[in-house]
This record gives sequence, C-alpha cells and structure tokens, in this order.
Amino acid sequence: MAKPNEAMITNGFPIAGLPRTMRHITGYNESGKGVFLSTDCGDHHRTLADNQAIANILYSTIETPVELNGNVDIDNAAKREPPLHYHNGSVVRMVDFGPGVESPMHRALSLDYGIVIEGVFELVLDSGESRTMRPGDVSVQRATAHQWRNITGNGLLPGRMIFVLLDCKDVVVNGTKVEEYLGSLEKDYVGR
Repeated sequence: MAKPNEAMITNGFPIAGLPRTMRHITGYNESGKGVFLSTDCGDHHRTLADNQAIANILYSTIETPVELNGNVDIDNAAKREPPLHYHNGSVVRMVDFGPGVESPMHRALSLDYGIVIEGVFELVLDSGESRTMRPGDVSVQRATAHQWRNITGNGLLPGRMIFVLLDCKDVVVNGTKVEEYLGSLEKDYVGR
C-alpha cells in the first residue's frame, strides 16, 4: 500500500478520525429467548501494510453450515485469528484505511462483498476499469484481481470498509485455473 502518511496509525483500532464500532453477539438464555452474549470491539485487530491500515475481524467461521450449538462458533472465532479467508467458512473484516492509502493489486480466491461504511474509495480492476464507491455502495468481488484506493477528501482523510469473504470453488477462465496472489499483502495473511 502507498505510504502518504507514515504516522497515521499509532494506537490501533479505530484509526484516528473514524468512530469506534461495537460488535453485538446474540445467543439464547435458558428459556430459549434471544439475549446479547457479548458487546465488544472484536477479538482480533491487525495493522496492515506497514501501519497504513487496520483490520478488525468482526467474526469468522471455520465451516458451513455453522455449528451454533454450545457456542462452538464463538469459541472458534475468539481463539484464532483467521487467514485471509477460510475454506468452507467465512470472515467478516472491517478495514480502516489511512488517508490516500492504496492496496496492492491482489486476488483472493473467494467471493467478497465489499461495503463502504465511511469515505470514498476507488475500486480498480486489472483490466484498468474502475468505479468510485461511496457509503452504502457494495462490490461483489468474484475472485478478480483488484486494488482499493482511499480517495476520501481527495486522499486527505481516513476511510472504512467492511469485507465479507466466503469460500468459492476453483475459478477457471479460458481453460486456465485462476491463482490467488496477494502482492505485498501476503506478509499480513499467509501462514495464519
């Protein structure tokens, strides 16, 4: 990612200039009624790309369908920080981008829903096509190579997106299996 402001991230989540967010996890009481089991800011936070962005894992599952009985899913989500995405699982990741930050061109072998929460972003594909996205806009990223650019306030303000990553089957284009590549993001995700 580009480094327009080396000192942007200093204290962790949330990034300076963006509001704190809360995660509310529900479950059941002994009477079978819905209750809030926890309210917090998430279990796993990670700075990305040389302190230019912060990822907050809001939730993850290691299987589909998800085992909710006995809070198995909650225990799994709390005890392990997920990789970029789980085979047969899901990851919900909120990312705070520093001002003017650009991700490297990358491709995850997953179906990703990208939702702009705060700010303005440019989504650029490897074909050169691009779209500007504003709060409430959603991208459906179908294992294509792409790059994110935070252009909020002409690149002078932070921005926030939520990404929901779901596993997908192998992708084949013109008889060739598409491969995942993460560019400089690899160091932030590979091996977890």
